[in-house]
Amino acid sequence: MTVAGVIAEYNPFHNGHLFHILQTKHALGEDTAVVCCMSGDFVQRGEAAVFSKYARAEAAARCGADLVFELPLPWSLSSAEGFARGAVGLLNGLGVVTHLSFGSEEGEVKPLEDVACALMNPGIDSEIRRELEEGVSYAAARQRALANSVGALSSVLDTPNNILGVEYIKAVYNLRADMALLTIPRHGAAHDGEGEGEYRSASELRAAIGSGREVREFMPGEADEVYGRERDRGRGPVQMTDLEPMLLSRLRMLGEEAFNGLPDASEGLGNRLYAAAREEPTWDALLAAAKTKRYALARIRRMAVCAALGIRAGMAEGVPPYARLLAATDRGRQLLRGIANRGRLPVITKPAAVKTLSKEALALYNLGVMAHDLYVLGYSANEERRGGADWKTGPALI
Repeated sequence: MTVAGVIAEYNPFHNGHLFHILQTKHALGEDTAVVCCMSGDFVQRGEAAVFSKYARAEAAARCGADLVFELPLPWSLSSAEGFARGAVGLLNGLGVVTHLSFGSEEGEVKPLEDVACALMNPGIDSEIRRELEEGVSYAAARQRALANSVGALSSVLDTPNNILGVEYIKAVYNLRADMALLTIPRHGAAHDGEGEGEYRSASELRAAIGSGREVREFMPGEADEVYGRERDRGRGPVQMTDLEPMLLSRLRMLGEEAFNGLPDASEGLGNRLYAAAREEPTWDALLAAAKTKRYALARIRRMAVCAALGIRAGMAEGVPPYARLLAATDRGRQLLRGIANRGRLPVITKPAAVKTLSKEALALYNLGVMAHDLYVLGYSANEERRGGADWKTGPALI
């Protein structure tokens, strides 16, 4: 059976995501199964997801995904490289994924592969360090160094989905994952831009949802029904402003050593974030105070959320030690039998099964438990803010 792996956040699931799944099946065969690795309640840009992982996984399964697995928290809040390695490692560990399908602005695999190979050249790191000495950002330094080896092709890294695509390819090579590569041209609005017609970016939709505007024409009906149910029950949408007091209080209780032990806490960034956390009155003010010219705001956001959620440097090394199932269709449940026979990762279909795993895996799962317990404090319905849901909630069966 052809099985396409898809790495996503679905924050929220929209028409562009449906287009990607349909185009993947068009390219590989309509009987292709789709297995997703999806971020949990907090996402790679260093923010809370607009709806919970449970709702987003259910929406994806109702719209074409056969299985949706959760990418554990440290990888969900990692850099593009760590995010890609964790997700590719999880999909590869299932033992059934034959293809990795991802969206890109480039729309062709070969240029992305060429850039990935150039970035895997051991000499590139020293060139990046030389460029950093000029005082430019890391992204600019990497692109300048890359231009020395691949010329104009370095412009591939101008756009966010291309950047992730390159990291996916690097992860496939580094992990020796037995997955063919397929990229689908990104359709509709730019990553953080405004679109026209029925295709809008996830960031535009999140902004519209946060301001109370109607977005149903930009997402499949099945996904809109799931999100409408969540709103009716007071379970979202969740904005960072909803969680601001909890996040700030967490940061103010941490000592300086905790900030210096964060992922990416280099060149004084941990100290800057520590000082900002002890003084600034809002989340945005904290981020602005800690920001430097060299590092992207997304890096600062991730560091701040990691601090609040107890994620330390090194937690996202390697690949996840288990795969937790969030949603499955009938076809997906049939595919689980193949995973049971060929997979190299334990699959968690019932939360209680986590207790049979290693001490390290259990500690990792508990990070997600605590993150979800904080996340639900952003709900408007008091009854829905109860803790412990990650120990009680099984996968959505579609």
